[in-house]
Amino acid sequence: MTVDLGWGLAIALVALVLLSVVLSRLGELGLARQQVVASLRAVLQLAVVSFVIVGAVRFVWTALLFVLLMFCIATWTAAGRAGVRNAIPWVALAIAGGVVPVSALVFLSGASPWSGAAIIPIVSIVVGNAMNAHTLVTRRAFPALRDQRGQYEAALALGFERPWAIRQIIHAGTGEALMPNIDTTRTVGLVTLPGAFIGVLLGGGSPLQAGASQVLVLIGIMAANAGVAVLVERLAAAGKLLPPDLKEALCP
Repeated sequence: MTVDLGWGLAIALVALVLLSVVLSRLGELGLARQQVVASLRAVLQLAVVSFVIVGAVRFVWTALLFVLLMFCIATWTAAGRAGVRNAIPWVALAIAGGVVPVSALVFLSGASPWSGAAIIPIVSIVVGNAMNAHTLVTRRAFPALRDQRGQYEAALALGFERPWAIRQIIHAGTGEALMPNIDTTRTVGLVTLPGAFIGVLLGGGSPLQAGASQVLVLIGIMAANAGVAVLVERLAAAGKLLPPDLKEALCP
């Protein structure tokens, strides 16, 4: 995908934001302000990041610092989305539990070169998707714990341990949270041609190389998301990764 920098791009971006806002208002979604803010942030952030990446990709250590910064921002964002800024170290552990093993396997296996130009795109994609997985799991788990408080109390009354009772309530939602990524992986090439595939082609790679790169990324994301989901579930069951209200109610 190529884009011409000019007035056409500016007009298209403004028109697309306006379309989002109009549809949000027509549907009474209440997201118009968030859509405008998200669009402005995306433009500003990518403008800055584009210049930073040029320098970061030159060396491995600068690339690692860059992805570490992305990881910290992802952790902070995921904690805010889930309402667990009181448990940021555990959020970081959950996301790292998905990102680190996948990144290690990709680079230690030799599937991708250990260079700044490879580290930044691959790890950043995995980090971003791990952050989203954390959000999807927690947004199912925490409402379920609030809505099914009676089942939780009943399990305790029957003599079950607290971690088991919590897991029984949130476990079904954990699997559901992973389905969007699994569906994307299942239909790649048939419904969508994701960024890694197009990027390799535009970079001069062969279609076979593009396909291999995309498969590596998609399966890596799938593995990372599974790791995040398992850790979120275990940490929530242990009372470590819970919003303040649930921590007080379930783990006094």
